[in-house]
Amino acid sequence: MSSLIYFFKESLTGFTRNLGTTLGSIITIFLSLFIIGLFLVSGAIVNNIVLSVEDKVSITAYIGDEAEQEAIDAMMATIEGMDGVESVNFTSKEQALENFRNSTSSNPEIVDQLDGMNPLPASIDIELDEAQEVEDVVAQIQENPDFQAICDSPDNPADSLRFGGQETVERLFSVTNYIRYIGIALIALLVFIALVFINNTIRLAILARRREIGIMRLVGASNGFIRGPFLMEASLHAVIGAVLAIGCLEVIRRIALPHVSEALMWLPIELSTHTYLQMYLLLVVAGLIIAGIGCTFAMGRYLKV
Repeated sequence: MSSLIYFFKESLTGFTRNLGTTLGSIITIFLSLFIIGLFLVSGAIVNNIVLSVEDKVSITAYIGDEAEQEAIDAMMATIEGMDGVESVNFTSKEQALENFRNSTSSNPEIVDQLDGMNPLPASIDIELDEAQEVEDVVAQIQENPDFQAICDSPDNPADSLRFGGQETVERLFSVTNYIRYIGIALIALLVFIALVFINNTIRLAILARRREIGIMRLVGASNGFIRGPFLMEASLHAVIGAVLAIGCLEVIRRIALPHVSEALMWLPIELSTHTYLQMYLLLVVAGLIIAGIGCTFAMGRYLKV
């Protein structure tokens, strides 16, 4: 405990002794962690959007009016057993007309023009586990002879199948990959810059206390004891930089994101408090790791003096 108190006091001394360099190190860590945090938040939001769009990818298989209910039930059981299918529901002609009437309630004359006729076909609505499975499931249904016998376009069963959303999902995955690659490259650059700053700051602190370190080595102080105050000082830089970065991210979360969310109500850009806490903890840990590595590199040479 007394060693920790000594390390802390010495780190505060080093903190104020090279104030300009210290501030440069803190600002570099702050900017690095802030940008890393922005990429983490952006990645999580894009991931939410992808999951949201994936949920909307579904298949509708239209059934001919002459199809027997037993044949439809058998086809539904077959589809439900296919890989990648989450659920199967049947919509009758009557229900399809009712759904159409509800969707056009503001223009009832559209339904009136049907003059009592119901041109809408019955359908089997299929929800998927994974959006990427949509083409495989569609191909299996289209090639199934039982479906070809009951679909509303027997001459061309492909016309009886409708599905959508996959292209949107693929585009979002493409955007996600671009963000990931750019983020990794930028994060690597920022981490390298932060390491250089931490390394230089600790080297200056060591130079300022070089005589003291030499005396400590002569009296038998271990490398760990000599290294302690510098590690503590680097950790202080990291914690302060992380707190500043978290503060800026919180400002964005509490002030900017609600306005964006209100303007883009159809996009699920809100993240849970638990997700933010995990990101903030990750930033603090990343800052401490960067500081620890930078300090270790800086001291590796001077402890041999």
